Amino acid sequence: MFDIVLYQPEIPPNTGNVIRLCANVGAHLHLIEPLGFEIDDKRLRRAGLDYHECVQMQIHPDLETCRKTIDRDWADWYAFTTHASRAHVDVQFPIDAVLLFGPETRGLPAQVLESLPAAQRLRIPMRPGQRSLNLSNAVAVAAFEVWRQNGFEGAI
Repeated sequence: MFDIVLYQPEIPPNTGNVIRLCANVGAHLHLIEPLGFEIDDKRLRRAGLDYHECVQMQIHPDLETCRKTIDRDWADWYAFTTHASRAHVDVQFPIDAVLLFGPETRGLPAQVLESLPAAQRLRIPMRPGQRSLNLSNAVAVAAFEVWRQNGFEGAI
C-alpha cells in the first residue's frame, strides 16, 4: 500500500484527520520532526478519534531517516506543492507511491522540492487567487486519487 509523509506538520487536528484517512484507505503514515504539537495532543486524538490503533504510523527525526525506513525508490516519491505545474491527476501512481506534504504555513522547503524531478512535484488544481487547500483536505484528494487509480485495493 502507499505511504503518506507529513513533513513537520504544525496543526494537530490536520494530522488527526490524516490519521483517520490513513486508517480508511490503508495507507501508512510517516511524520517528520519537528512536530508543531505533542503526539498525545488532545486535539490530535479528538480528530483521529479511535483510529490510532488502525494506522501504521512512524515518527522520524528527518526526511533522510524516513526515506531509509520506507526504502522505496526516489522515483516513487511525489511532493505536493502549489509551485508545481503538473497536476496530480496527470500521474499514473504505483500502489506503493509515497506522497509527501509540507507544513501548513510554509509548504515543503525548496531543497526538498528541488531534490525531486519536476515530474514528481505535483499540484492539486484550484481556482486562481487561492493560496492552498487545508493540509488534511489536500492529503485526502491525493490519497483517494492513488487509491482510485489502483482499483481501490482492499476496499469493501
